[in-house]
Amino acid sequence: MNDGAIDYAAVFQCLPGMVALLTPELVFADANEEFLHNAGRTRENVVGHYLFDVFPDNPNDSTASGMRNLAASLQRVLETGERDAMALQRYDVESPDRPGEWEERYWSPVNAPVLGPDGKVVLLVHRVEEVTELIKARGSPRGSRARVLEAELYTRARELQDLNERLRQAHAREREVAIALQEAMLPARRQAGHQHAAVRYRPAVGSLNVCGDWYDLVDLVGGHRIGVAVGDVVGHGLAAAGVMGQLRSALSAASRVAKGPGEALNVLGRYANVVDGAESATAVTTFIDFDEHTITYSSAGHLPPVLVHADGRIEFLDQATDPPLDARPDPMPRPEACTRYAEGATLVLYTDGLVERRGEDIDTGLARLADSLARHRTEDPERLADAVLLELLPPGGATDDTALVIVRL
Repeated sequence: MNDGAIDYAAVFQCLPGMVALLTPELVFADANEEFLHNAGRTRENVVGHYLFDVFPDNPNDSTASGMRNLAASLQRVLETGERDAMALQRYDVESPDRPGEWEERYWSPVNAPVLGPDGKVVLLVHRVEEVTELIKARGSPRGSRARVLEAELYTRARELQDLNERLRQAHAREREVAIALQEAMLPARRQAGHQHAAVRYRPAVGSLNVCGDWYDLVDLVGGHRIGVAVGDVVGHGLAAAGVMGQLRSALSAASRVAKGPGEALNVLGRYANVVDGAESATAVTTFIDFDEHTITYSSAGHLPPVLVHADGRIEFLDQATDPPLDARPDPMPRPEACTRYAEGATLVLYTDGLVERRGEDIDTGLARLADSLARHRTEDPERLADAVLLELLPPGGATDDTALVIVRL
């Protein structure tokens, strides 16, 4: 220990309480001595074996639910990357000395994830505290009262677990509706004209998988032109997604008939003034002319698109920025600007979840984005989008929604 190194294997063995490590396939990777001792198993009985082969349900108890409840908890941890505390469980254990005989046991489990560099769960920490003696409470002068109270505690814990399960099922149904709504409102990955475009959408951590961020790609009338836009509605969930769908559809329609992006945003701003929930909504839209090699753009309070030139030069398109969509009761014409590009350049539009961090200046996030784009600019749009998200979003997910569109010009 003189060199400052910590023997984490020794620390694991000395942890208070019963602790085991499971792989995502629910195979024991390790277990500390207290876990093995209280479970009545040897290391050889446990490590390398499937969890429910080592600890199945009591076949003599038709009401046994410990295995099912534990499996559901571990699956939640794998899916969400968040810890899950379980209600008090009865989970009988087969006697190591008397095969076929099952001991009535009670446990208080907590399951937690160990995340890898990519934010995915690589191990599960399964910690349990045995409370069998507490539940049985034998041998005390007040044992009878204690057993009543403890039985009540166990009953209420099971009721709470049943309620939590019903809430999870209701949340799952709502999430299915939310995902269907989001997919209906946002265009799928597609070929934008003859140019390949990659799109990414990441909801904020803890959201229903829907948000107020949006993107759109539309074919424009006249010549070889497309419109690419992103926007942001304040808030999360179904209400924000509903407003998002209205604004995206309105801008998509306006872009097809407008003379330029400034006029399209002007129409959208007028519409946003009569849409409840569109307060402080932002958007930026670009009209790309592949024949003239030009990008005409306009922004309503949104962060500037990034043009990555073929030689690696980074240009933020920030010369036509105006207030958010509903900022003026009587909207004025929106400004627009135009820039040129050479073949092989890349246009990137995004929402603030990609670059904003609490307590950090926005310029720091923009510089981080520019650096990532410059280093990976030779990748195709799909790989470039993945690289940018991996480098800029926190491993556990962002606290704000993120939309990203990358078009190779």
